[in-house]
Amino acid sequence: MLIRLLQALYGVLATLVGMAAAHLVAALTVPAASPVLAVGSTVIDLTPTPVKEWAIRTFGTADKPILIGSVLVVVLILAGIAGIVAARRLTLGITMIVGLAAIAGVLALLRPSAGVLDLVPSAVAALVGALTLAGLYRFADPAPAHAVGPSDAMAARTEGDHGHDVDHAEPTTTSASRRTVLIATGGATLAAAAIAGAGRWVTQVRLGGTDIALPAAADKAAALPTGLEERIPGISAFRTPNDDFYRVDTALTVPTIDVDSWSLTIDGDVDQEVELSFDDLAGMRLVERDITLTCVSNDVGGPYIGAARWLGVPLRDVLDQAGIDTTGADQILCTDVDGMTISVPLKVALDGRDALIAIGMNGEALPREHGFPVRMVVPGLYGFVSACKWMVKMTLTTYDEQEAYWTERDWAIDAPIKLSSRIDTPKPLSNGDTGKTFIGGVAWAQGSGIKGVEVRIDGGPWQAAELGPDAGDDYWRQWFYEWDAEPGQHFIASRATNKDGDVQTAVRARPFPEGSSGIQEIAVNVG
Repeated sequence: MLIRLLQALYGVLATLVGMAAAHLVAALTVPAASPVLAVGSTVIDLTPTPVKEWAIRTFGTADKPILIGSVLVVVLILAGIAGIVAARRLTLGITMIVGLAAIAGVLALLRPSAGVLDLVPSAVAALVGALTLAGLYRFADPAPAHAVGPSDAMAARTEGDHGHDVDHAEPTTTSASRRTVLIATGGATLAAAAIAGAGRWVTQVRLGGTDIALPAAADKAAALPTGLEERIPGISAFRTPNDDFYRVDTALTVPTIDVDSWSLTIDGDVDQEVELSFDDLAGMRLVERDITLTCVSNDVGGPYIGAARWLGVPLRDVLDQAGIDTTGADQILCTDVDGMTISVPLKVALDGRDALIAIGMNGEALPREHGFPVRMVVPGLYGFVSACKWMVKMTLTTYDEQEAYWTERDWAIDAPIKLSSRIDTPKPLSNGDTGKTFIGGVAWAQGSGIKGVEVRIDGGPWQAAELGPDAGDDYWRQWFYEWDAEPGQHFIASRATNKDGDVQTAVRARPFPEGSSGIQEIAVNVG
């Protein structure tokens, strides 16, 4: 049993060294082509929508690390099997290691924006993994015939003389000392760690900072009012800090984009194709807008919503650079640097709302996780049809002609954000003290604004909550309700009303295909 584990360890170590080398090469060339990331991205694309929604609900923002970890576990299991096979047929074991890398290479090449360079990391993984596996067996088991009888050794040599693979004996103390095995495995482990560390360092260097000078807005937003977070502990901050802003996307690694070489192409049904540099955009009329963004995967009471001050160019101004053909096109097909596509209804860009090509977030350049150097921000629509990050192209076309990533997966093509509210404090199933306390949270109704929020305790009548400051109809509102808590378990619900008089619906709907709905109700314990 121990011998089999050692053989499996050889396969695992060989694969880890190969993947580490591939990761380093990918960091220097195309980060998304790293074998594990290439396989992980394909898994994301092939995963059915219900499974994706379950993963987001269950794991939240940890879904990507869990996916990568799962892919890695499967790969290492197969690598361990290859190591065991190599003990008898070295060539076959090496072929299995190369085959794992080849699969990753094919998947990397199938990515929408793939090029020849995307094959290089997997090729490196195959070469380094094969050499490492062969080296481990040659070094730790240099004389396999010593562990077998004379007749077996002669048979092995005879078989080798006829052009077949030589059977390797299982590692034993007669063919390799424990010290030799420890040196071999320890050296491979250190090599994998050192190379992987170098890859991480290169990635961080290439990512660098986003400290670029942003021009002042020609149309500046008014100072944001003071929020309720200082008075009501536990309530969401009126402005979401960049580091706390939710991130939901399909990218397993943050794209590496050089702002100096980046450009935005506008093509399709336009009068003329236009290519804009970052300086071109920054030199246009910039505006500041306070806008709340929401992910369609956000379930009732969920965390995938945030509010920020965005700096950018009005989307209509950018489209006018190319000339809009409104007689044919009905969508803007946005493409990011990795080939991911998101479609935006063209009518939304032209209806007067504050749709932006954003270059700044909360007074600084966009963080890389949130789209640096340029992203789209469209108030009133869920992110999957409005919030393309790392954007490099906008194509005016029709829904009949081209389908975006989420449209192909049967999500809605026009998904306005639904009127909703969330309870931030107290937390579900929390334990609190009796007496005066606060119930508080946020509510949103992009495009119309929040008129009021009501709270219900234990199924009783709806009672009006107090609203926090108003920063515009596209921004959320904080709210709170003072509650005299009595001992026992209680059920707390909230609902919002917009300025048009519409009341948040109690009809429950899951996020797929156009956003969740319903009333959030939580249970808390007092006393």
